[in-house]
Amino acid sequence: MAAYKSSLLRLLDERGYIHQVTDAAALDALAEKETVAAYIGFDATAPSLHVGNLVQIMMLRRLQQAGHKPVVLMGGGTTKVGDPSGKDEARQLLTADQINANIAGIRRVFEQFLTFAPKDQEGGPSDAIMLDNAEWLDSLAYVPFLRDVGRHFTINRMLTFDSVKLRLDREQPMTFLEFNYMILQAYDFLELSRRAGVRLQMGGSDQWGNIVNGMELGRRIDGTDLYGLTTPLITTADGAKMGKTAQGAVWLNADQLSPYDYWQFWRNTDDADVGRFLKLFTDLPLDQVAMLEALQGADINQAKIALATAATAMLHGDAAARTAADTAKTTFEEGGSGGDLPTLSIGGGMTVAQALTQLGFTASNGEAKRKVAEGAVRLNDEVVSDPGQVVEVAGAPLKLSLGKKKHGLLVK
Repeated sequence: MAAYKSSLLRLLDERGYIHQVTDAAALDALAEKETVAAYIGFDATAPSLHVGNLVQIMMLRRLQQAGHKPVVLMGGGTTKVGDPSGKDEARQLLTADQINANIAGIRRVFEQFLTFAPKDQEGGPSDAIMLDNAEWLDSLAYVPFLRDVGRHFTINRMLTFDSVKLRLDREQPMTFLEFNYMILQAYDFLELSRRAGVRLQMGGSDQWGNIVNGMELGRRIDGTDLYGLTTPLITTADGAKMGKTAQGAVWLNADQLSPYDYWQFWRNTDDADVGRFLKLFTDLPLDQVAMLEALQGADINQAKIALATAATAMLHGDAAARTAADTAKTTFEEGGSGGDLPTLSIGGGMTVAQALTQLGFTASNGEAKRKVAEGAVRLNDEVVSDPGQVVEVAGAPLKLSLGKKKHGLLVK
């Protein structure tokens, strides 16, 4: 660990958020003497963010915990262009109405993690604010923008950035629309420094080039000292990207993923990841984290339950976290049916294989048949031998289980 003096960089460093920092000594000194406004941008490509975005959300939370000002930048403008980073093809273009609806859904998540000023009030120096870059990007005049901003970017250098280079190396086309994304993101930093006094942009390690672009633009045009900080790429112990599962993205909005399923995602964390995830994704004190990650054998499950409960409480509230934990205990430890499991309506009837697939427990009916043949599927705790068995629900829900960790309720 570096010997940081400011509470902000010490907190970020101790909990494992820092990958790269531009001029760390100057940023450390700035954070020690004044309140720093810092931002992270989020494009509105879906009505909810997912667990892959969570480390960035937590960075803003840590910023506020250290007494500084989080600025959430929604990409109402840049979503119309599409970030080419890590993509083999252009993103689907959304309408303005779709983007605005997505922003409304995403805001609900941030209100769980950050303290915003009360409505119609100015708020304190560390209260979070949410801005939308459509406010300035939508009104840009093309030729003046090219003259004032575009002249500070060379094609030679833009071709070296990963978001462009990797796409071209894979011989995948990149539209001129997407090629502009890095310029618009750099311009966001310039605008935010002018409008909200933002001095720091944070983001994932894949955003380093874009962040540096914005810093240099602010220095060249306004002579402002700006800073950048990136987090390491968060992967699981098996090398998978954080938040990617066989069932798809782990969404943060409750209407797209139930609190119980969210709790289960964290409960299923690999033993090797528990300590790191407790530091990154919960507010548990570091001495408590150290005790939990030191647990061995079956006792490590206590740490996983602590992780799942703390992470779920932060997003969905204490009551939802307790309900999820109690449901899991009933299901796994006491053999009950549970009260908050994923539910599937099967109408007049459905085969076991179809139900497994529609619950997301298997990727296909073929995989479901293999699981039945392995003896891994149970209906109300009775082993199922025929994947084509038609299940009908006349009264109480039926519990369908795959292995020890996947359980769902079948209802009419």
